[in-house]
Amino acid sequence: MNETFMKDRPVLPLVLSMSLPMVLSMLVNSLYNIVDSFFVAQISEDAMTALSLVYPVQNLITAVGVGFGIGINAVIAFHLGAGEKDKADRAASQGMLLSLVHGVGLTLLCILGLPAFLGAFTQSPSVLALGVAYGQVAFAFTLIIVLGLTFEKTFQAVGRMKATMASLLAGCVTNIVLDPLLIFGLGPFPQLGITGAALATGLGQSLTLGIYLVLYHFRPIPVTIARRDMAPTRTMVRRLYAIGVPATLNLALPSVLVSALNGILATFSQGYVLVLGIYYKLQTFLYLPANGFVQGMRPLVGYNYGAGEIRRVRQISRVVLGMSGLILAAGTVVCQAIPAQLMGLFTVNPETVAMGAVALRVISLGFVVSAVSVTLSGALEGLGKGLPSLAISLCRYLVVILPVAWGLSRTIGPTGVWHAFWITEVVAAVVAWAVYRRALRSPAPQRETPASPPPAP
Repeated sequence: MNETFMKDRPVLPLVLSMSLPMVLSMLVNSLYNIVDSFFVAQISEDAMTALSLVYPVQNLITAVGVGFGIGINAVIAFHLGAGEKDKADRAASQGMLLSLVHGVGLTLLCILGLPAFLGAFTQSPSVLALGVAYGQVAFAFTLIIVLGLTFEKTFQAVGRMKATMASLLAGCVTNIVLDPLLIFGLGPFPQLGITGAALATGLGQSLTLGIYLVLYHFRPIPVTIARRDMAPTRTMVRRLYAIGVPATLNLALPSVLVSALNGILATFSQGYVLVLGIYYKLQTFLYLPANGFVQGMRPLVGYNYGAGEIRRVRQISRVVLGMSGLILAAGTVVCQAIPAQLMGLFTVNPETVAMGAVALRVISLGFVVSAVSVTLSGALEGLGKGLPSLAISLCRYLVVILPVAWGLSRTIGPTGVWHAFWITEVVAAVVAWAVYRRALRSPAPQRETPASPPPAP
């Protein structure tokens, strides 16, 4: 497969061809998140609260898998754009080995640390028991999740978006089908309750990894994952982590944010904790499809950056910014029009529905402007500039929102936490634009030569 199409085709058709398969996959993935929560909510409100409390730990696993995968993606795309296939092979091979190590470590950490983590946010024996039951099964599949995400980013780096789409769709559809069967014990299936939801998720993710392995074997991609290239080299490992660690932190920061906001909201009522959990389930239906465009963009900007096509990098980023903005604008309209109906999908408690409707209307004020920071942060990761991307995420998830949320909650109550979201998005958009413009003016990493290997960025 000739990857030069990434710098030869017109920008708009190129972005659409790379992104639409991922947008479709993310739509189905977000639908799964909502359907999964809908079925869990039928068990009890305590079950839904438990799911909300486990979410930050699940997000941590995804953050490590996706974040380090972004490092692999960016390095592969850069070296392919620079015509250095042997370096791309080493990036893929060493990245896979390191992902295996990450998966094993995360499995032990999450399973052993889950009871203590949940105990920090709830005193309810029912919620604690449900959270542990769900998490122990879900986290048993951690290694499978991490390896699947590594294959996903490797396939995306070479432009195989349809293969990624097929793998993700198969896993998500499997999750959706198995959820009610295993939760409620329909037909020959056992009634497993909240544990069934976790098992359905793990089986779906196992299928996704299986499809990647089959595709890699029977339809080889332009980079090779080989044992001979897996021996870690200092230059390559530094390069992978230089991008992967900031990207991981970018994705892990929402877990820190949710946990901190849960602590603030719990001082008012456990109902607000549930509202926050429901919001994060609903917002995936917007931000995951927007992220589909970002995923399609990353290998394009990485390849063109490696090829020295800075003008195309800017064009690609502008197109993706427009597409993401349209998706988030549609989400704003829906959240303003029918917030109570959306909350009603997950709880029948009138008080919780009313609190959630207020939250959705206020938080959604920042959706459109958030497209700036989401898109430009993704573009910076594609360029291999992990630290500037991390600076944007720190504004969105830590530096601005937490003090604003705490301060406003003390002056106007829990509604102040919801206002902190849109205030933060405005500040983050300004920071993102400034950081992105500055990053593009800095030079690209030097291409490697046999005589003089490049310094790590």
